Amino acid sequence: MRGRMGVYTLLAISAAVPALAQAPTGAGYHVARQIKIGGDGGWDYLTYEPARKHLFVSHSTEVDVVDPDSGTVVGRIPDTQGVHGIAIADDLGRGFVSDGRDSSVTIFDLKTLATITRVHVPARNPDAILYDSVTHRVFTFNGGSGTATALDGRTGAVIGSIELGGKPEFAVADGRGGIFVNIEDKGELVALDARALTVKSRWPLTGCEDPSALAIDRKHGRLFSGCGNEKLMITDARSGKVVATPPIGKGVDAGAFDPGAGLAFASTGDGNLTVVREVSPDSFAVVAQVATQRGARTMALDPVTHRVFVTTASFGPPPEATEEHPHPRPTVLAGSFVVIVVDP
Repeated sequence: MRGRMGVYTLLAISAAVPALAQAPTGAGYHVARQIKIGGDGGWDYLTYEPARKHLFVSHSTEVDVVDPDSGTVVGRIPDTQGVHGIAIADDLGRGFVSDGRDSSVTIFDLKTLATITRVHVPARNPDAILYDSVTHRVFTFNGGSGTATALDGRTGAVIGSIELGGKPEFAVADGRGGIFVNIEDKGELVALDARALTVKSRWPLTGCEDPSALAIDRKHGRLFSGCGNEKLMITDARSGKVVATPPIGKGVDAGAFDPGAGLAFASTGDGNLTVVREVSPDSFAVVAQVATQRGARTMALDPVTHRVFVTTASFGPPPEATEEHPHPRPTVLAGSFVVIVVDP
């Protein structure tokens, strides 16, 4: 993802799940507690797996596996160099990690967390990663090459690549063999055919600067693009028409949609979680602005409990500016990395 605190955000969970008897309205969201992870280094995406109730958290050169109910780290997936994202294939019993620094994907067993194999991606800096259950394919979105690479989720074999025409950010699947991805440097939303590995549509996100976060309401065909100029641009997934642009915080890097509650979320680096209610497919209202913590710009959603998880750390002063790094970022304080649990 773009410009994060020394690292590289989520995966928006958008599969249809049964609503609870009393789904949250959004107004009551609040920070409930923190789960201390510790360690050093930066972070990026995090992904929640409802089947095993595991939260997969990217962390420097490993993935920390957290049990949110107990508040403990229950496992680690090591040697994921420059880790960005984690995709889950429950039907295959596998998980997939994008390793940006060495241009590879780590494939691991969901039950044991053991690494099965590593697959080289013929592109630079695979960042966002997505599993499409319709085609059983894994897609990496390669920030350094402006492409998407498709892998066979069952064998790990590279199937092919798609030229995207710009730097991809987050992506989502529609559950029917279609994939959508934000193109950050062009301010576009691109629709892909997961079977044919082709671009189907290319829509300008006029007025949306540096689109990064992306989530989807599959039922109503709505896409939620997080924009760098503090808005959530909501578009029709069939036509690309913009239907709403509610405000969000500064420094967005992740989004999610909760189909059981009809709520969209955007997490931002200024330490806010914006909660937006889908009143109707063409009407949206901000119902909460939850103060989290500075740097908490990546997130994941538990669609069963409706909890939201964000990650961040505490920061010290930035190092001295140099010619190579004229605007250095603040330093991450060792041992301060945490998961923040936001309850409805």
